[in-house]
Amino acid sequence: MGTTSSWADNYVEKKRTVEEAIKQIKPGQRVFIGSSCGEPQCLVRALSEAASTLSDLEIVRLLALETTPLSLIATKTQDHNLNIRSFYLGSAKTKSIARNKRFITPINLSAVPRLFKSRLLPIQVALIQVSPPDDFGWMSLGVSVDVTLAAALAADLVIAQVNSKMPRILGRSFIHVNDVAVIVEYDEELLAVGQIPELESANMIGRLITRLVDDGSTLQIGTGTTHQAILLALADKNDLGIHTQYITNDIMHLFSRGVITNRKKEFNEGKLVASTAIGTRELYEFLHDNPAIEFQPSDYVNAPDIIARHHKMVSMNVAMAIDLTGQVAADALPFNLFCGVTGMLDFIRGTSQSEGGKSILMLASTSAQGKKSHIVPHLGDTTVVVPRGDVHYVATEYGVVNLFGKSLQERAVAMISIAHPDFRDELFYEAKKMDLLGADRILKESLHGIYPLQLEETREIGGASVTIRPAKPVDARRIQEHFYNLDKNDVISRFFHEKTSFERDEAESLSQIDYIKDLTLIILLGEMGFGRVVGIGEYLLDQVKNMAEVAFSINKEFQGRGLGKILMHKLAMAARENGISGLVAYTSPQNQGMIKLFKTLPYKVKTHFDGDLLTLSCRFDEPES
Repeated sequence: MGTTSSWADNYVEKKRTVEEAIKQIKPGQRVFIGSSCGEPQCLVRALSEAASTLSDLEIVRLLALETTPLSLIATKTQDHNLNIRSFYLGSAKTKSIARNKRFITPINLSAVPRLFKSRLLPIQVALIQVSPPDDFGWMSLGVSVDVTLAAALAADLVIAQVNSKMPRILGRSFIHVNDVAVIVEYDEELLAVGQIPELESANMIGRLITRLVDDGSTLQIGTGTTHQAILLALADKNDLGIHTQYITNDIMHLFSRGVITNRKKEFNEGKLVASTAIGTRELYEFLHDNPAIEFQPSDYVNAPDIIARHHKMVSMNVAMAIDLTGQVAADALPFNLFCGVTGMLDFIRGTSQSEGGKSILMLASTSAQGKKSHIVPHLGDTTVVVPRGDVHYVATEYGVVNLFGKSLQERAVAMISIAHPDFRDELFYEAKKMDLLGADRILKESLHGIYPLQLEETREIGGASVTIRPAKPVDARRIQEHFYNLDKNDVISRFFHEKTSFERDEAESLSQIDYIKDLTLIILLGEMGFGRVVGIGEYLLDQVKNMAEVAFSINKEFQGRGLGKILMHKLAMAARENGISGLVAYTSPQNQGMIKLFKTLPYKVKTHFDGDLLTLSCRFDEPES
């Protein structure tokens, strides 16, 4: 792309009215329209008005919330004047998308630029919106680089709306005056999107996923996440980086608070990289000439191999529905201008290749009215956006599970455990009908338990990071393995006799709990979903006496590090909060470890000998003086 000293003269010569510009479009041509909030609104309005004089135009764009309803014109004229081709890799369940789904071309966003540049899909005309030229004749595509740059460079004829309100955003976002055929100067406010309404379910998800994001991680944040949920998940983090499809007001706020520094990305360090901006006028002002921001095309930003080069890459995306095997449906919504879904799979696959990477899918467990579960037995005829083999972490307001490497039975158990309690019975029975669960599996009252997030904690123990948390149904196998790995003497201390076999039912009784009458806390070493259980503390309520019996087991290499005391005090706190009167433990008089552990509680401890058995008990209304 050469430049000449006469670019300014060329600029003047290329200026046209919007009506004159649109007249250069001929029947039968393929016309690309700039994406998202960068849509050249005045050009689109003029095209709409001229549509009756043009025949067989094909409009090419990312699926958009049309400010000017071109698809309506296409429908009314039975596609004779306009045919729409919308790039969109998502479901088409919402009414606004479903009625025009025949126009959808499913494709990953990273692949769209190649479609244009290779001329597999030739673009005759590109309608774009740019900032005024700088001193060298370069105009920025501003808030919409994504697939727009590739379309503009590949088009036979480029018509540019020059808008002084378009921010000049740095990076590979520029097109030169000499590469544009027609200039239309027209100032108007850019399309803007306000904040998504707050949802308590989203806020809970934000609290749940915060421990999945390490300091120094690089993030992709999909559209559809609420402002408060993002703050709850990320506000206390340090040195986060951003490599994302869309930059939003939330990312701007985190940058302003110093949470985002881009110092530890290990690739494009110091730069916040994106391809599109969706937000408010305040966001667009923040982006203007900001040297910390760099916009790149979608075949770079969304390329899985580029995404994978980042340190601890984390993708955070919103799903519409997930079935019991892990298949994911996702839908674009009006508040994200219908564009958030198309690049989701690119980021999930890129993230999975990143060292220490995590892909997180978030969804509310039910519809807003609570009448419909978003976790379903099978997606049926709903478009699968993310295949089950690509799904790792899934979060609802009822918990987080990791489906990576899990069998279909393990996945079904996991998904049921984070569904809304009102729908778990139905999902359980459907899973059995689909042979996803063994015939011997039974439905327990604990299926309706609400996971107590407040009992979660991560600590450094002897140089290792361990997570202490309530057990989940997905932990049954790891609890079994813990018992098999116990020292022989520790098995006797825990079960009062020698024991070499630990049945699955026994492990399930510790993992399928209601968190009130029965509670199991586990200590995990390693990544969520694959961690090794190195300690267990449990209580089981005697409802007649309203006293809870406690029991413990700690792997030998972790004994003497205070883990038993942590479990004991957490169990006591939970039991007291759940209205239980006190705790009781049965042990051997020789088990000095258990006796000392019980006596660390701040309550009067009573002891009672019955032959070879020692009973320890305390009541919460009898504090130690």
